[in-house]
Amino acid sequence: MLSVMNRTSLASVGVDAAHRFDIDASTLSMFAVIQLGVYGAMQLPIGLMLDRWGARPLITAGMALMAVGQLVMALSPDVGVAIAARMLLGAGDAAVFPSVLRLIATWFPAQRGPVMVQLTGILGQLGQIAAVVPLAALLHATSWSVAFGSLAGLCVLFTVLVFALIRNRPPERDVDVTVDTDTGAIRVVTSAVDTRVGIRAAWSHPGTRLAFWSHFTTPFAGSAFVMLWGFPFLTAGEGLTPGEAALVTTVYVLAGICIGPVMGALSTRVPHVRSRALVLPSIAVQAVAWLIVIAHPGPAPLWMLLGLAIALAMGGPASMIAFDHARTHNPSHRLSTATGITNAGGFLAGLIAIFLIGVALDIQGAGTPETYTLDAFRLAFLTQVPLWVIGSIFIVVERKRTRIHIGLDTPRRPRGPRRQATRGA
Repeated sequence: MLSVMNRTSLASVGVDAAHRFDIDASTLSMFAVIQLGVYGAMQLPIGLMLDRWGARPLITAGMALMAVGQLVMALSPDVGVAIAARMLLGAGDAAVFPSVLRLIATWFPAQRGPVMVQLTGILGQLGQIAAVVPLAALLHATSWSVAFGSLAGLCVLFTVLVFALIRNRPPERDVDVTVDTDTGAIRVVTSAVDTRVGIRAAWSHPGTRLAFWSHFTTPFAGSAFVMLWGFPFLTAGEGLTPGEAALVTTVYVLAGICIGPVMGALSTRVPHVRSRALVLPSIAVQAVAWLIVIAHPGPAPLWMLLGLAIALAMGGPASMIAFDHARTHNPSHRLSTATGITNAGGFLAGLIAIFLIGVALDIQGAGTPETYTLDAFRLAFLTQVPLWVIGSIFIVVERKRTRIHIGLDTPRRPRGPRRQATRGA
């Protein structure tokens, strides 16, 4: 929860950041883009360090890095120092969730792992609410330095608590292993990505590519909305009060918490049509909801914006299906590599979307809080459409290839002379 709160700490104070550092929309988007870029780039070294030292020191170091990042953010005199602070924040954030997954694998029976991962993700999203409501209230009641300094202090507290309370594995084991208490199967937990043969072997399977494009296409719209551009759009564009905008963002988080278990249950019931029945419909719902809001003449009513929040909330749970694809189509020794490839898709799309929205605002001359307009935001959010289209096309293509690869579909027979020649042979 604290990690997610730090990650989305600009969600409701992006306008304040633009005022404090006197920056345009493209530069503001770089706060989130660089943070996500560092997060993604750190996944490989984090995996290697997890295999060597385990979860406890990694989470401790991650919390300490986030504390330093937020302290630098609180005291930053200019935009360059602030961006460096977000880089520290991204590096610290990158260590937390993989380490928590490691703890789940080593402390809980293997058959309970998927449920624990979903529960962890659901609870973690509550950090977004904390970033939107209490943090914004604290900043506006005090100052920028006090608000972000308080976050730094909270991270220091949890650095101490994590180091004092967490252990890598149960005391009766001397290595990190996952145990299936039903079958007695024991497997050594591996977090590192195989950068030699593993990446090429994982990517060569269409199931891994299906996982990548599923994770690329489903969550980016929600990420761009909740990490940076949603709050300015709702307040400066749609004219909502900060309280109403916080309500929309809160509904986004709560809807994701409610949709997650339902999506997980449906995924287990229809494993061979998950992309067609769950992933592609979730993308369509998000795109249609955005287009309805964009096409509405004048400011959209609150109920329509709440509907948009619920639609965008489908993206997070749907993106988890991508990891089911990666797990299903790769052997256990390649699972960390396939998971890393899949995870990269979502963060790549997220940073592209955030950056394109900022650039589109600047191109229209609406790059500062004083010049934000509803029409400018509408055109800026249309930059998400090509990402949905490209991702959906690749999902359809790789889904077909995956079904052929595993024998659920037959390859299409060649037409014309080649087909006749084959028959003659």
